[in-house]
Amino acid sequence: MKEVYLIRHAKSSWADPNQKDHDRPLNSRGKRDAPDMAARLAKTGLKVDGILTSSAKRTRQTAKVFAEAFGLGKSRIVKEKKLYHAGPKTIQKCIQDLPEDWSTVLVFGHNPGYTEAANALQNDDYIGNVPTCGIIGSRLETKKWSKWTLADATRTAFYYPKQKK
Repeated sequence: MKEVYLIRHAKSSWADPNQKDHDRPLNSRGKRDAPDMAARLAKTGLKVDGILTSSAKRTRQTAKVFAEAFGLGKSRIVKEKKLYHAGPKTIQKCIQDLPEDWSTVLVFGHNPGYTEAANALQNDDYIGNVPTCGIIGSRLETKKWSKWTLADATRTAFYYPKQKK
């Protein structure tokens, strides 16, 4: 079985209007929400093998917080420029290229691609928006990442910061 948790980056800063989008860091709310959501996911007992993250600063910062919560070192974090504002097809392709010895992965990226990907998973509940630091869990009975597709995987979880626990 392969499990993927699509995690949208935490809230980013717009303090510097001249800053390139790719270089925007987390704002104070993002710095608060990321550790809270990482702890919430860790409390489920999930064992994470690795992290795949967009190269944008805000996603890397969010991924780092989750890596710490799951005790993952830098060697278990893969940066992928193609995930920066990726759509569902690109997200799926990046997942299909993951190391086969990883079974459970956290994949950090951006909207609107993450909301579109969440709704491509098997589930009857439509998600209008994956909010910042929102987490979408999915699972597929397969041994190979190359066989993992959004259409075949089942959505297993949807967590977000303002959700009642």
